[in-house]
Amino acid sequence: MRWALVKVSLAVTAMVVIAFAVPLGLVIREMARDRAFSNAEREAAAVAPALSITTDRDQLERVVASVGPGAAMAVHIPAGGGSEALDLGERRAAGKDIAAVRKLGRASTSAVTGGSALLQPVALSTGEIAVVEVFVPESAVTNGVGTAWAVLAGVGAALILGSVAVADRLGVRMVRPAQRLVEGAHELGEGKLGARVPEEGPTELRLAAVAFNSMADQVVQLLANERELAADLSHRLRTPLTVLRLNAASLGEGPAAEQTRAAVEQLEREVDTIIRTAREAKPQTAAAGPGAGCDAAEVVRERMAFWSALAEDEGRKWRVAGADRPVRIPVARADLAAALDALLGNVFRHTAEGTAFAVDVHNGEDAVIVLVSDAGPGILDPEAAMARGRGSGSDGSTGLGLDIVRRLAESTGGDVRIGSSVLGGTEVRIWIQLDGRERAPRRRGHRGSVRRRRGPGRAAFSFNRSRSLP
Repeated sequence: MRWALVKVSLAVTAMVVIAFAVPLGLVIREMARDRAFSNAEREAAAVAPALSITTDRDQLERVVASVGPGAAMAVHIPAGGGSEALDLGERRAAGKDIAAVRKLGRASTSAVTGGSALLQPVALSTGEIAVVEVFVPESAVTNGVGTAWAVLAGVGAALILGSVAVADRLGVRMVRPAQRLVEGAHELGEGKLGARVPEEGPTELRLAAVAFNSMADQVVQLLANERELAADLSHRLRTPLTVLRLNAASLGEGPAAEQTRAAVEQLEREVDTIIRTAREAKPQTAAAGPGAGCDAAEVVRERMAFWSALAEDEGRKWRVAGADRPVRIPVARADLAAALDALLGNVFRHTAEGTAFAVDVHNGEDAVIVLVSDAGPGILDPEAAMARGRGSGSDGSTGLGLDIVRRLAESTGGDVRIGSSVLGGTEVRIWIQLDGRERAPRRRGHRGSVRRRRGPGRAAFSFNRSRSLP
């Protein structure tokens, strides 16, 4: 496709250059010829006044010498009025051509050795017709034509090369995303579920890449759900297996009883193997590659649309900020959705009805921050709330939801902080590192909240100590 586009561009540009350059070159040559003969006509016209006054040889020679070099001009005066015919200068034109001009009384040109001769008739005071001959060398006719043609050829070649270069770049811009899409499809077909493609290139290919990445995320999620379902179903078999094992133990002794107990033990081992395999077989489903991740703003809008129905039922005011434009993060869509659901679920579980809440998305140069805040009573011990299995200390809190959020942030090199929000309650800040680098640890006891500030050309983050994030 790339070379086809280059060939088409080369052919079209070459035809356009030829269509304009050839006629323009012919016009330039004709203009040079007209210029040379116009100069010759001016020289011949300069001698005409002297011929109408006198036919004296000495005077005419001085006039011819003052007009131009004698080798380039000649004057032919016929005999008449008692005077003999007079020829000044070197004659190059044939006698019949001079006689024809004298007879017809109008100027003409004739081909001579080394160029052309302009024959200009001039009426004398005696009534005879003299002929002024001006030699126009071939070099004067073609003066500057070669240079102009060379310039035209250079401009044409530059246009062709430029069009080929532009077509090649356009071809690369179109072909490279298509090739990456094909490679990603092959990798996904081979079972590499982490294959993603960059969302770049023309609009159609970018939309195709977005659709491919979304499809791959859904495949990963479906497989993860299948694994969890297999693990759950296998786990449910433990209860009837326990009953079978107890019944087998009461069978007493004998070959049949031993075979039954052995079969139950083997079945238990198989179930354990299925559970471990389903729980641990996750490496190939992790998102990877330049197109991995999801649009955080889209996920936030989707989850807030889900929770807004319950918020309306409970009379809660809610707000979303910073989710009006795409915010790409290196986190699987399902993982971010689970983290948001865990935090928003905590708001509904641990705050009274009518309590307001908000979700803010801040897009920075090397990190994305998601803030989930509420106007509830807050968390007294944030560090204890982040400890797995301990929770915030309230009824029904285990801390597993916050642990999911923490593991999501730390998988990118970021972290999670809990503090007081501007609404007066809890604020959970999820710092998602975009480049995957480990952030430098901050001092204990440092409190500040994230506020957005604009740097030159991009967004950055700073901390405001007037709020209390640990």
